[in-house]
Amino acid sequence: MHPVIENKEYTIVRLNSERLKDMEKLYMAVYGISAPQNYFKKKYDTSYTGVEWLGYIAYNKDNIAIAYYGVMPYFMEYEDQIILCAQSGDTMTHPGFRYKGMFVELSKITFELCRENSIRFIFGFPNQNSYHGAVTKLGWKMTESMDCFEIPVSTIPVVSFVNRFKFFKPIYNRYCKTVINKYRLPQTGIPNSVIGDGYAGVYRDEKYFRYKTYSDTMVIRVGKANAWIKIKNELIIGDLELNGENFDNIMNRIEKIAAKLGIKQILFHSSPDTQLQWLFIARYPAVPSFPVLFQDFGAGISFEKIKFTFADIDTF
Repeated sequence: MHPVIENKEYTIVRLNSERLKDMEKLYMAVYGISAPQNYFKKKYDTSYTGVEWLGYIAYNKDNIAIAYYGVMPYFMEYEDQIILCAQSGDTMTHPGFRYKGMFVELSKITFELCRENSIRFIFGFPNQNSYHGAVTKLGWKMTESMDCFEIPVSTIPVVSFVNRFKFFKPIYNRYCKTVINKYRLPQTGIPNSVIGDGYAGVYRDEKYFRYKTYSDTMVIRVGKANAWIKIKNELIIGDLELNGENFDNIMNRIEKIAAKLGIKQILFHSSPDTQLQWLFIARYPAVPSFPVLFQDFGAGISFEKIKFTFADIDTF
């Protein structure tokens, strides 16, 4: 049991299903938009791993949620082992309550909760706001930076227009569905390409794919290849299953799909030294993106052997 932790300014309570509404309110305060319906309910249903609710919310004296730190349990395939680990995500501090040390305090008690639940390590992809504190105050270790590929698409910018004039959104959504259904497959994910390259990576089985449906992604057939994608303001590639298809042909087809949808950019993120990173960097310029950090609880493994694609990041 984890009792309520109180000080003069705020109270800290472990996340549970009843507190997801407070998470939604905090998300709105931080980002200025509402989270998708049932987003947190689905995202924090990690029962398939046997572990849930690894996080803490801070409340002020008026019982308003003002900060959150937590992790989502995952399985990692490492050599011949399946390891219980977790991904750091949804770090939030209300804009009116920053610089009070809550990120560090919430992190430390979450780490202790992870140890109690046999989590062997945490991995994360922090933004510039949390990177410094994570490394200097909490002992996270960086192994690499992922590469980001921002691929321009020549098209009429329909998505930008629809975002400005919301009235057209339902019409565009129907059009988008008509275009994508020609390529869409019934499956909800694809095998992890980094494991195919001989690295360690996130273990993707059917339970994991069902879990990942908290985010609106899809798998499309591109020639003989399969692409796990997400369509927002950009067409985001999470991972690719090449199946012997020529990479240039794959990308030419994906660019044509994006053009039909009026999407001006394709995005992909990858760890360095993977097959996909080599293929992308031979065709497109790369820019450094997410730092890859690990918090070790005595896993006894080499974190340099673990690689990621965009599909492994919780926001995909």
